Amino acid sequence: MKKTVFLLLFILSASILLAQDHKLILLKPDRVFDGETMHTGWAVLVKDNRIEAVGETNTITAPANTQIIELKGTTLLPGFIEGHSHLFLHPYNETKWDDQVLTESRAERTARAVNHARATLMAGFTSARDLGTEGAGYDDVGLKAAINKGMIPGPRLLVATRAIVATGSYGPKSTVTEAIIPKGAEEADGMDGLTRVIRSQIGYGADVVKLYADYRWGLDGASEPTFTVDELKLAVQVASSSGRMVVVHSSTEEGMRRSIAAGVKTIEHGDGGTPELFKLMKDKGIALCPTLAATEATEIYKGWRKGIDPETDKVKRKHVMFTEALKSGVTICMGGDVGVFAHGDNAREMVLMAEYGMKPIDVLKSATSVNAEVFGLKKLGQIKNGYLADIVVVNGNPVEDIKVVKDVKLVMKDGVIYRQ
Repeated sequence: MKKTVFLLLFILSASILLAQDHKLILLKPDRVFDGETMHTGWAVLVKDNRIEAVGETNTITAPANTQIIELKGTTLLPGFIEGHSHLFLHPYNETKWDDQVLTESRAERTARAVNHARATLMAGFTSARDLGTEGAGYDDVGLKAAINKGMIPGPRLLVATRAIVATGSYGPKSTVTEAIIPKGAEEADGMDGLTRVIRSQIGYGADVVKLYADYRWGLDGASEPTFTVDELKLAVQVASSSGRMVVVHSSTEEGMRRSIAAGVKTIEHGDGGTPELFKLMKDKGIALCPTLAATEATEIYKGWRKGIDPETDKVKRKHVMFTEALKSGVTICMGGDVGVFAHGDNAREMVLMAEYGMKPIDVLKSATSVNAEVFGLKKLGQIKNGYLADIVVVNGNPVEDIKVVKDVKLVMKDGVIYRQ
């Protein structure tokens, strides 16, 4: 009898000690957006780095050692996912793109990228696709490793390393033919050349393969296609054999048409989009990342005063394109091309998506569950039992006023609170 009692006490004590070893946090906001739907009066229990329970507050039982955080007046959401960023770039009104590539050392650019990663996380973006280092080689792979090892704060990264362009299409350029200058991406042509470069970038750590399907290399600087349909199809075949997706920069109708025929995963920018092309994209499961904020930012740098001056031709075209995309029902990712404008201001794209006609609830989906699904980010993008505890809390209700996504009160990544 004594042995039995002793054994029961031992098991009970061990259970208590084991429970105390776990880090438990109960978050109690006014409402929870779970990645699909907004719920009032819900709470979220986090255990270590996972979501342990979510639902109405009175249905969640928190152990005695749970840290309780009251978040009155707020909305809790899955950590935002940035779909298109360049952590090794900073706003072009500070330093022109050519000058960043040509005159800023790799050490300086990496130092900036560390700060940019931190600003991204503190803005509530716990994951991000970084779509090209723009002349900084494979340094995004090292940046990702430093974040994963806990050396520096930053979002979970999917990196594209150098990105791929057709020879002669990309910058910086020089009229001195014998000059050897750095390029903002890696040049490759033809079946053998593309195969080699794609596999090389994968070998250096690329999570995604990015190609420029068109660029400003036509007569008088017009945007024209670069790679052929066969080259793009080969790129998709080579990348997909390693389980990686191909994303393309495309701003022309023909560049988009070729990319759709090739079966890429996402099309970035999409300025040349038409109802026909968007229907093809929807039918083939290709998503659009519209980068509205980058277009507006570059026009502002040229002197356009939003709200005062009439919309420029580029802004008008972006409005038309985005409206047609919404009508078509094509999947729309949230990605602003951050780096063209300031890191940490990532939510600028979300605000513009609503301003351009997207319902706020759909903007929230785009920045969370939609991006997670399109990018293949498992156990992210939703507030759901067993999912990773990547969480952002904003002041107010973003369904009523999307601008509150910029008013961040708490950021949690992998169960760790980075901002409160």
